Amino acid sequence: MVTYAATKRDIAVTVRPIYLDGPSDLLKRQFTFGYAVTIENEGSAKVQLLRRRWIVHEDDGSRQDLEGDADLPGHPVIAPGESHVHDGSCTITSFNGTVEGNYLVQRADGEQFRVPVPSFHLHAAAN
Repeated sequence: MVTYAATKRDIAVTVRPIYLDGPSDLLKRQFTFGYAVTIENEGSAKVQLLRRRWIVHEDDGSRQDLEGDADLPGHPVIAPGESHVHDGSCTITSFNGTVEGNYLVQRADGEQFRVPVPSFHLHAAAN
């Protein structure tokens, strides 16, 4: 399994995507992927996850832009040295795609900033 990683302002983000053969359907051109995103606080202050944004680019040129906080129930707070895992999935109609995005986080002092999610690739039947 390929792992993608990026760090900004002491927040490390690691993504592990996987192709899900079971819910995928080659004849209907529906390719489903799962992913685990680990957000680790390597800093000295708590951070809270407020929102996330995913942009899914498919090889056929189509794009999905997904933004909000529905996937972050309770707006998790991550203490220094701790991590939070966000599991999710997406379905595309091309054999290949790329996902990029970010999390909006807030420090205890109210400062907000965006932490990038490393761009990761989706390849149907690539396990």
